[in-house]
Amino acid sequence: MINLEDLKAAMGDLDEEKITAILDELQASGGEGADQALAACQEGMDIIGAKYESGEYFVAELIYAGDLMSDVAAVIKPMLTEETSSAMGKALLCTVKGDLHDIGKNIVKSLFEAAGIEVIDLGVDVEPAAIVAALKDNDAHVLALSGLLTLAINSMKETVDALIEAGFRDEVKVLIGGAAVTADYCEIISADAWSLNAAEGVSICRQWLAV
Repeated sequence: MINLEDLKAAMGDLDEEKITAILDELQASGGEGADQALAACQEGMDIIGAKYESGEYFVAELIYAGDLMSDVAAVIKPMLTEETSSAMGKALLCTVKGDLHDIGKNIVKSLFEAAGIEVIDLGVDVEPAAIVAALKDNDAHVLALSGLLTLAINSMKETVDALIEAGFRDEVKVLIGGAAVTADYCEIISADAWSLNAAEGVSICRQWLAV
């Protein structure tokens, strides 16, 4: 059995060489404890999020972490049972109407997928009606809205209002993020949570989907 604490620490340290060595050991053992190995790596991602919050890591490290975790998941998932390999849930992600910025959204997408969340990415400049339709079509219960520009606040509010009008606001958890977002705007928009930290946003959504 591999050392799960070592794997968790290696992920938190972004130590690709050590992670690869441990995963080689996992494969050599026939994949015993693959589900625990994936959980350890996801816990390592939480360490990365904490290091980002403390200023030890920056955006470049978050991007690298997302790519690294995606590679790790590609190695581990074939060793999982059908039950444990399924995604933990769906999240719909987009940059709202009037905003064409996608760097932050793409970082969030990468980290969501690395955390085992299935992502429906609608892209940028997405109208509220299209978001509501996509939520219905994909049976998604988490909505992550991104916006860099101040005008994005109005678009986020229009999107939540559209959810209310459609009659299923209570069925969807809404997370907002981006440079324009604040705690006050979160309340005005009637979102469930807000974050300027991609790793923190992933943690919030994982908690929602685990319920």
